[in-house]
Amino acid sequence: MICESFGQCGSCTLYDIPYEDQVAQKHAWVSGLLSPFFDGELAVYRGEEAHYRSRAEFRIWHTGDRCDYAMGNWTKDGNVTIAECPKVSEPIFDLMPLLLEAINGSEVLRHRLFSVEFLATTTGEVLVTLIYHRKLDEAWEAEALELEGALSIHIIGRSRKQKVVLSQDYVTETLTIDGVSYQYRYYEGGFTQPNPGVNTHMIEWAAAQARAVGRGDLIELYCGLGNFTLPLSRHFDRVLATEVSKNSIRAAQENVALNGTDNITFVRMSSEEMVGAFAGVRPFRRLEGVDLDSYDFSTILVDPPRAGLDGATTELVSGFETILYISCNPETLARDLETLTRTHTVLEGAIFDQFPYTKHVESGVVLRRR
Repeated sequence: MICESFGQCGSCTLYDIPYEDQVAQKHAWVSGLLSPFFDGELAVYRGEEAHYRSRAEFRIWHTGDRCDYAMGNWTKDGNVTIAECPKVSEPIFDLMPLLLEAINGSEVLRHRLFSVEFLATTTGEVLVTLIYHRKLDEAWEAEALELEGALSIHIIGRSRKQKVVLSQDYVTETLTIDGVSYQYRYYEGGFTQPNPGVNTHMIEWAAAQARAVGRGDLIELYCGLGNFTLPLSRHFDRVLATEVSKNSIRAAQENVALNGTDNITFVRMSSEEMVGAFAGVRPFRRLEGVDLDSYDFSTILVDPPRAGLDGATTELVSGFETILYISCNPETLARDLETLTRTHTVLEGAIFDQFPYTKHVESGVVLRRR
């Protein structure tokens, strides 16, 4: 990837290192962290070097009557204006100059515009959120609606305590996993995996581990909108998936309907609450109609936030025969493996480079009870 803002924009911290060397460094780093628990070779899944990111946010920098996209600078003490960003997917990349030109041509659209968020699909659907430091009125809505039609996009306007949806506040992605197409409804403001190519590799890797189990039911914590849940459900009799976010659970339930899946139950509960539910400390209203004892859980899948698993959840997870652990922070994964490997053995491991030109990397391991 070549970017004219390398060394100025603070988004790409590994801009001066060839991409293959970046991947090698990440592989060495994660291998070192996991070496006390896994002596095998980590599988490496990489994607495209450019146009890989389907979700992006840019600040808006005002100079007189002109707006420009901006990012935090390399020294983290200011902003740098940018004309383009080669990291974003092609639908976003192609849209950026057209959108900016329209905004600069309208006093109504550019007045006190603070930032722009993009959410795109691999099929070219784009949702744009324009965020303002002012109340949005009928004049703004009329011009934004005209722009939405002219650019064939979906537009949302946001300001303090205000959200204006002109047509819809989601896009529908289609991912092909092991030859099967799955539809996902991605809502504005909800969490989505930013790199669809590497995300597909990540789901297929997890699905391969699920096929190897070959029996029983799956329980999933931190399920989000069903990114892993839908494809992995093919390999289990029943799935119970939990997530604390109300919006994510709504999207997950819609995604089940979109895909005609009938063996998944989604429950809005935190991992801490599920610990209590399995311990029988009290009845949970959100589990009404769900008989935990009726499940034959052979496998648990966890995809926690960067902080990893808390102590009680780690103890719960260690009670299952097979553990699939997807991590966005290899350091907390290694910390949690100190506990999990007291009872389980790491069978396979992988890294997934969702974020080229940065130090971030996703990883995954599968563990089996000894």
